[in-house]
Parts: sequence; C-alpha cells; structure tokens
Amino acid sequence: QVQLVESGGGLVQAGGSLRLSCAVSGRTFSSYAMGWFRQAPGKEREFVARINRSGGNTNYADYVKGRFTISRDNAKNTVYLQMNSLKPEDTAVYYCAAYLVSNNDRARSAARDYDYWGQGTQVTVSS
Repeated sequence: QVQLVESGGGLVQAGGSLRLSCAVSGRTFSSYAMGWFRQAPGKEREFVARINRSGGNTNYADYVKGRFTISRDNAKNTVYLQMNSLKPEDTAVYYCAAYLVSNNDRARSAARDYDYWGQGTQVTVSS
C-alpha cells in the first residue's frame, strides 16, 4: 500500500506564493513518477505538473508553465509544487499522484494513468 499525504495549502492573495508538499510512504519512492492535479468546484480534474523518477525531467500544463515548479527529494520521499504569481483561477483542491515506472519513464498527464492519489489540499487565491 502506497500512501500520499499533501500539505501546504492555504489562502493567499493574488500574486503571492505557496509551496505544496506530498509525503509518500510504502513502496520505494524512486520507483514512481509523480504528478500534481487540481480540481475546482464544478470543473473536471486537470493536470498541473509531472516529474520523473530521478527529478531530471518535468512537464507542465500551459496555464502554469513559468509560474509553477515541481521538484522531488528522493532522500525524503517527498515531492513539491512551488507556486508563484498565483491567480484567482488557480483556486482548487490540489492532488498529489503517482504512477509506477516499469520501463521507460514516459510522461503522463492523464489522471487515468496514475495509480495512487493523495487526499488533496485546498488552495484559495483571493483577488
């Protein structure tokens, strides 16, 4: 059983910053690629960012590119999402997710491709 627990959400003014953390326990952390998704009320869950096993490759949704940074610390079994220049449109529940990499670490941006999910953490950006 793999457990993912997000933290770091909160309320911030537009233009501000937050850093989300996702602590992972269970199977070897370095065997998993990690991603962040978000879901606003009345909207579908959408992809935010993904990072490969070693942390050397990342990909982002266009609407966060240049503002958000995903990173990981395999020694701490933790993945992060640094969010800068936040906008009210970023308001959502943010979810940490993981998928097991069995061969090539291909980029995945579809929620259906992820095997494990955290409980989510609320991010609210006020104007």
